[in-house]
Amino acid sequence: MKKLLTIFAALTLIFSLAACNNNATEDKKTEDKGKEATKKIGVSLSTLNNPFFVTLKGGIEDQAKSHGYEVVTADAADDASKQLNDVQDFISKKVDLIIINPVDSDSVKSAVEAANKANIPVMTVDRSANGGEVVTHIASDNVAGGEMAGQFLLEQVGDNAKVVELEGVPGASATRDRGEGFHKVVDGKADVVAKQTANFNRQQGLDVMTNIINSGKDFKGVFAHNDEMALGAVQALKAAGKSDVVVVGFDATDDAVKAVKDGEMKATVAQKPAEIGKMAIDAAKDFFDGKTLEKMVKVPLELVK
Repeated sequence: MKKLLTIFAALTLIFSLAACNNNATEDKKTEDKGKEATKKIGVSLSTLNNPFFVTLKGGIEDQAKSHGYEVVTADAADDASKQLNDVQDFISKKVDLIIINPVDSDSVKSAVEAANKANIPVMTVDRSANGGEVVTHIASDNVAGGEMAGQFLLEQVGDNAKVVELEGVPGASATRDRGEGFHKVVDGKADVVAKQTANFNRQQGLDVMTNIINSGKDFKGVFAHNDEMALGAVQALKAAGKSDVVVVGFDATDDAVKAVKDGEMKATVAQKPAEIGKMAIDAAKDFFDGKTLEKMVKVPLELVK
């Protein structure tokens, strides 16, 4: 009897040890699975000195958190060389995917190609890349937005009126596309007496508009490729006592929407930066899940007036 009890105790010990090993193995599998599910995404933004991109960043980070992704963000400060360095840093950190909002659509080609060479997928948001392999591009239809702004401006100032165009960063796809849409509508119907870049910057918008006013040019309307430049133009016009000039912007930032409500701007084309950021992360998840992505995803626009 004693011998049987000894054998039973030994078998019980063996089964207990086996169970512990099985549990440990399952725990290790669960831990490894958790590690595999955690993806690191590098986000290179053209600038964070613009409310639009701050909102876009928030949309990316909020949605990434809901999927359990880690996000590393870099501010290129409107410097294409810095953006390249930021992307190379992401590559050295072995991120799983890179989202780029290009400073310049041509210059960013080198950054995209560097990521391609490292087999790291790249997505672009708001502005496209003129080179390299991108798995998807998510942005507003900037050509349609330019047309929307041009049509509204014509309705306000009438045919054959003199207008001014403040352009964005030279080489940026948003600059090209918004300008293209605008000119599709106004060419032959309005006289664009001045067309200058203010680099999507409020202070430069103020400075450029001040110079145009001081040049003695007469005009009834202004289309700025973004709200920051539009708000700068509003400041210059107020300082010059020109309260009857129609100003139309693009982005519908909080400051611009307030300016529209206050009557300082007539309208702004509303993009949805938070939605663009959210959609970028959702597209990243689809990519990680092995789904095929559309090469171009257009986010709807609307006019705030």
